[in-house]
Amino acid sequence: MNQQPNMTKGAAFLFAGFGLLFLILIIRFAFLQIGGQTDGRVLAVEAEKNYRTSSVIEANRGSILDRNGEPIAVNASSFRLVAVLAEQATEDEDEPRHVVDPEKTASELATVLDMEESAILEQLKDGISRDRYQVEFGNAGRRLSQTEKEKIESMNLPGVLFQREQQRFYPNGVFASHVIGYTSYVTNEDDGTTTMVGELGLEKSLNDLLKATDGKVVEREDYYGLPLFGDGQEITPAIDGKNVTLTLDKKIQTFLEDAMNRVDEKYKPKRMMAIVADPKTGEILAMGQRPSFHPATRVGLEDSWYNENVESRFEPGSTMKSFTLAAAINEGKFPANETFLSGSLRVPGGVINDYNEGVGWGPITFLEGIQRSSNVGISLIARDQLGYDNLYRYLQEFGFDQVTGIGLPGEIPGRIQYEWELEKLNTAFGQGTSVTPIQQIQAFTAIANDGKMMKPQIVKEVFDPNKEEVVTTSEPVVVNEPITAETAKEVRDILETVVTSANGTGNIYSLKDAGYDVFGKTGTAQIYDNEKQEYLSGEGNYIYSFLGGAPVDDPKLIMLVAVQQPELNGEYSSNPVAQIFKPVMSNSLSYLNIKPSDIKKTKSDQVPNVKGKSVKEAIDVMDKVGFQLNVVGSGSNITEQMPVAGTELMAGERVLVKTDGDILIPDLIGWSFQDVMKWIALTNVELNAAGSGYVVDQSVPAGTPLEETGPFVINFQRPYESFRDENMPETEEVEINPVVEEGT
Repeated sequence: MNQQPNMTKGAAFLFAGFGLLFLILIIRFAFLQIGGQTDGRVLAVEAEKNYRTSSVIEANRGSILDRNGEPIAVNASSFRLVAVLAEQATEDEDEPRHVVDPEKTASELATVLDMEESAILEQLKDGISRDRYQVEFGNAGRRLSQTEKEKIESMNLPGVLFQREQQRFYPNGVFASHVIGYTSYVTNEDDGTTTMVGELGLEKSLNDLLKATDGKVVEREDYYGLPLFGDGQEITPAIDGKNVTLTLDKKIQTFLEDAMNRVDEKYKPKRMMAIVADPKTGEILAMGQRPSFHPATRVGLEDSWYNENVESRFEPGSTMKSFTLAAAINEGKFPANETFLSGSLRVPGGVINDYNEGVGWGPITFLEGIQRSSNVGISLIARDQLGYDNLYRYLQEFGFDQVTGIGLPGEIPGRIQYEWELEKLNTAFGQGTSVTPIQQIQAFTAIANDGKMMKPQIVKEVFDPNKEEVVTTSEPVVVNEPITAETAKEVRDILETVVTSANGTGNIYSLKDAGYDVFGKTGTAQIYDNEKQEYLSGEGNYIYSFLGGAPVDDPKLIMLVAVQQPELNGEYSSNPVAQIFKPVMSNSLSYLNIKPSDIKKTKSDQVPNVKGKSVKEAIDVMDKVGFQLNVVGSGSNITEQMPVAGTELMAGERVLVKTDGDILIPDLIGWSFQDVMKWIALTNVELNAAGSGYVVDQSVPAGTPLEETGPFVINFQRPYESFRDENMPETEEVEINPVVEEGT
């Protein structure tokens, strides 16, 4: 009886509590039923997700191609290796889906991956000890090719799986790397998807054009995962990125990369910059630098993040005299044949010295001053003939105070130091004022293109593969006309004498042997040490450069090469620069089928009869008519000759004679196919040959007696064969056993 009131109260409280709970649930159900949302999410949409599946349609990032359609950066499918370690991944013990034998797995994978077996095993065991579901193998397990994937699959290793991924492929390796740039994957924190984005160079600046947008396919399914017919599919198509064709030429860029590699290895400079351009259009055909990096692996990137050709400036040195000269000629203020006293010139604020420590060359003409690269001579022209205001106006006309707008990221303008008189004179010969390599190239197009200064171009065309149409095409743009066509021609003629004159500083850059006339200006620029607040001195502590072009009458190519602080070891400072400029310019002109301007007619003559004469007499006879004599045999008297007497040959060609002694195998390296035929005609030897052109290898050493030779094989190769079209078929090996008649 005493407990009854308490029980009644407890029951009342419980009833009230449960009643309130049911009321809340009823209100909640009513709210969900009416509003159809919870936590800001639509319940119908969430329910729909349980009956919808989606799959991704991969889109391709746009390709970057050279001017001839050769790939520079393209997308390619690759595979990422994953090793599943968790035992719960296996549902059937007879068909394990996790790694059951780490030692065997590591041993097998090491035969394919670029990773030590011990490192693979350690990765697997570490993952097992940490109860990880799966592990990967860093760079060694990424970017695997289809062939590598198939090799690993053939091993039948439990737990080893592959995930397909898009990879940016750079087939040429280190190839204008700072121009092209590289890509990386960025993960979206909201949905976990990854996107390939450009991180440097054109990959970055053109990312909006190159980027791809994946598509997807969405299907409705029932509770059991079967398609619900009648509802159809929702397809969002993939959108591929646009393809970008550059002005770069793969062949010319390859010439440049190879030359820079050789100089880099031999002279180990702090940095190098080089640009090759078409002065008629402003198109950049090649652009390179050292240090550089591999865009796929990023190796070397830590040494240089900047595109030195557009993102750095330096005091150009005497290459700037080209533009001071052009300004003076254009104003009719270049007294070519007047004389001045070279050596040194005292001006307010200091003394200007010629590069030979102020010694000079005595009284010389202003023309000779240009050839000798006299600082005093160009300073007198700037001060007394042209005038400081005019010089500054021309510097602006040539575009040294603004960016070129080439379209490469990070471009900076030049910095003209032009306040004090000494600074103005220093600027006239390239000291104090600093400019970028691309600015020098743009300004030099005015000299090479009859006064018309062309805007540098790097992008030639943009193509949309989704619409199969060209979106944009670049056209040549005349930025300015700072000088007249007559002035430009006169400047080229004078700069040609810098290369050809006995007084010129550019003799080493001559391409006379290849038949091309070169014009240009050398440069030696001091390097300012910001910490010591002074210019560096000593051997090699300069930036050596050459800015030139060819041919003189109708320039097809212009080129700038700059090499900073090479290890010269007593060599001429111009050697590293010339070893880039000369082969690149010569090979490029030849590749573009530019006809040499200096082709001398070769003298021809009839082959004299030397049969029956001594070898000494035959040598004297052949020397007089300009033929090269090769003796087959160890005797002293000549029994046969090839070609026979009376045959018409060009001066310098080879005449073979056979003596009465033993026949020895000659050194055939460098012999032409025709010369080898002459030798076969004299000796009746049987041999196999491969290729065409000139002999590069022989299987039997020179000096071996003919009767002791076994199988004899020689290999021919054409000049520049390493740069031939990759699609050309390989030359088949053919047997040479000709019948040569008298008189042929």
